[in-house]
This record gives sequence, structure tokens and C-alpha cells, in this order.
Amino acid sequence: MKKTLFEMAKEARKFSHSPYSQVQVGAALVLENDKTYSGANIENASFGATVCAERVAIWKAMSENGASKIRDIVVVTSDGWPPCGMCRQVIAEFAEPNTLIHVADLHGIKRTWKLSELLPDSFTPEHMKK
Repeated sequence: MKKTLFEMAKEARKFSHSPYSQVQVGAALVLENDKTYSGANIENASFGATVCAERVAIWKAMSENGASKIRDIVVVTSDGWPPCGMCRQVIAEFAEPNTLIHVADLHGIKRTWKLSELLPDSFTPEHMKK
């Protein structure tokens, strides 16, 4: 599945709208129900309106599938950068601590973390119940 997600993320990266940073990012994820979704980063002249590839893929998954949990996510950049803090928090909203986050460059996956390693003690929906 990692290879399939890697290929999906690499393909999604081609649709990046990144005229300001020139940094193209693609992401792909698989939900617990085995449905897959991908996305690319979409920049905006008002930088606060920019959306990272990870969040585009997550928004698509949640808006088209509902509240199923993310099982794995692959992020492809030219340098294999990990997700930003905002993306880590959004992943935490729709994932479990053991969800795998794979970071890749254009040649393949370079590193894998569990969400709990990338965002320990994350703020989750469970905190809102207290």
C-alpha cells in the first residue's frame, strides 16, 4: 500500500499551485475502509489562505467519505520534508496515535513515523469531551 500511496502522492504533486514558494507537495492517504485520496498544496497570494497537500487530501477524504480514520499518509516533496505543525494537528483530528506518516522525496519513502512520534501529546477531539 505504501508504494501505491507514494505513486498517488507523486502524481498529485504535479497539480500543485505553488507560484510563490515554487515548492510542490503531494500527499495521499488511505482510510481504515481502504478508500484512498490525494491532494496537492494550493498557495494563495494571501499566504494565510494557502493549504498544504496533506490538508487538501484530508479535506477531500472527509468531505467525500465521512469520519473514517486515516490509516496511512504519504507526503512527497523534492527534499522529503515532514508535515508542518498545522498539518500534524489536522492529521491528529482524523487519525490514531499509531497512524503512519511516511515522508518521501521524488525517489521514494525516506522516513516513517507514527503520529504519536511526530506530535506527542497532541490535542485531540478527546480533549473537548473533558
